[in-house]
Amino acid sequence: MAPQHIASFIDANLSAIRFAEYLSDQGRAVLAARDQGRIVGYAMLVRGIDRDDSAELSKLYVIPDFHGKGVSSALMNAALSTAAAWGVHRVWLGVNRKNVRAQRFYLKNGFTVSGARTFQLGNHQEHDYVMTRPVTGQSALTGVTWPADTSCGSHQPASPR
Repeated sequence: MAPQHIASFIDANLSAIRFAEYLSDQGRAVLAARDQGRIVGYAMLVRGIDRDDSAELSKLYVIPDFHGKGVSSALMNAALSTAAAWGVHRVWLGVNRKNVRAQRFYLKNGFTVSGARTFQLGNHQEHDYVMTRPVTGQSALTGVTWPADTSCGSHQPASPR
């Protein structure tokens, strides 16, 4: 993938202006993992995109220095708990077919491949697997703990759409 396509995607979807929009959107929950006040990862859950009984795990990113330290699991746990609180029955996501590490993480967390999708990134076509999992009243990730000097917080909508 060409650097200009990545930059274009970041400008369109991950800018400060876009995050301000995400934070004010009542159909989204933005969950942040912090280490000593610094955001080290985040997840974004969006409800009702394709069906009223589902939510999309739109983003789950952790900075590389915090890979393998439980941050992703804590964010996943928070996202699944939020989805359960919303009353949705399933969570779905798209993951690049070449991102084997992420696929393993999602499989470990109860997601299964349920389809595929393509989308345009610049003039390049990207290919994702669509993965889904049911949502239960409790997250499947019981026992996920967070180191003492870290926290996982969120901005969540006040009420359902």
